[in-house]
Amino acid sequence: MKNESLPVMNIGLIGHVDHGKTTLTSALSGKWTDTHSEELKRGITIKLGYADIEIRKDAKNNFTNKEKVDGKKTELIRKISLVDAPGHETLMAVMISGAAIMDGAILMVAANEVCPQPQTREHLTVLKILGIKNIIIVQNKVDLITEKEAKKHYKQVEKFVTNTLGFEVPIIPMSAQKGANLDILIEAIEEFMPTPKEKEKADSSFIIARSFDINKPGTKIEKLTGGILGGTITGGTFKIGQEIEISPGFKTENKGIATWTPVKTKIKNIVAGKKSISEKGPGGSVAIETELDPSQTKTDSLVGNVIGNPGKTPEIIYNLKIETHLFDKVLGAKEDLQIEEIKVNEPLVLNIGTATTWGLVNQIGNTTVINLKRAISANLGAKIAISRKFGSRWHLIGWGEIK
Repeated sequence: MKNESLPVMNIGLIGHVDHGKTTLTSALSGKWTDTHSEELKRGITIKLGYADIEIRKDAKNNFTNKEKVDGKKTELIRKISLVDAPGHETLMAVMISGAAIMDGAILMVAANEVCPQPQTREHLTVLKILGIKNIIIVQNKVDLITEKEAKKHYKQVEKFVTNTLGFEVPIIPMSAQKGANLDILIEAIEEFMPTPKEKEKADSSFIIARSFDINKPGTKIEKLTGGILGGTITGGTFKIGQEIEISPGFKTENKGIATWTPVKTKIKNIVAGKKSISEKGPGGSVAIETELDPSQTKTDSLVGNVIGNPGKTPEIIYNLKIETHLFDKVLGAKEDLQIEEIKVNEPLVLNIGTATTWGLVNQIGNTTVINLKRAISANLGAKIAISRKFGSRWHLIGWGEIK
């Protein structure tokens, strides 16, 4: 049974620093992102998902996010989760590697700054790489400039977006601070970002973004809550009582050789949209309580794993074979950092889904082979973000596709 009050898809909220992401989140959801105090919910939203937003219609058929307009109840059309990741570098890696997490994107562009800013160019380039076409541009802070300046800036944004993507997308001038044109944005989300139907029919899959133990010290054994896994469902449906497999699972070492073994467990509870529910399909932030010993899930020990039906999880990969696509230079960096070809024995950091691993390059050519220090569970064709160290920092240098 479907629950219409639960989030059905994820929209990435991206843009240059201080262009208004947090303010827009507050305007859309009615909450500041740091007010998620519920134990399960907060565990997920720190790394995945800003907040849930509601698309509603009032008695006059106008779009809104309010439960009541003129004293009359509004109709709930859909609930959606806004997705973001803390930290610029993290966000870029998650954006590239976590294509499955984002069904669309809202790109924030501040009207009181020249477009494009470095991160604006970087973020839109990444959306193009991912093939995400459900995009809305918010021209924010129009209240800080004149109408003439706003129109000139709008043309800048339009030219930049069309030249980068090769097609036009909606651009909505607004003031997130004052809520101006918020109804237009909500209507645009409903019109241009349909709920992806194909994900409902796919095999059950879940990307783990957090794993933790919510038991307080001294809790009696019979009252312990099983290990919690937080993240997002990227395909199919999960139900209470269902047996699941977590891959690549737990690491063991024998004579210096590390191996990973998938682990099976059962779902005891599912929490989404602040509710305990019996089943959940794709979209939104979700917490799954399992029968695992909570010590096995504490301190994010299972982040980067994927969940599926037993025997249906992706292959465990120790030696990664990818076709690489490098940028000409580091996008968004203040310095002009040119990107050289990948070299044998070079250490690289790699992100796929919510997994972060690193490895040494073993072979280069049409296919680059990397010996991983931490195994991943992934399908052929999946996209991987590639980062290289420049000085003391890791920078995104391109992406790869698993072969």
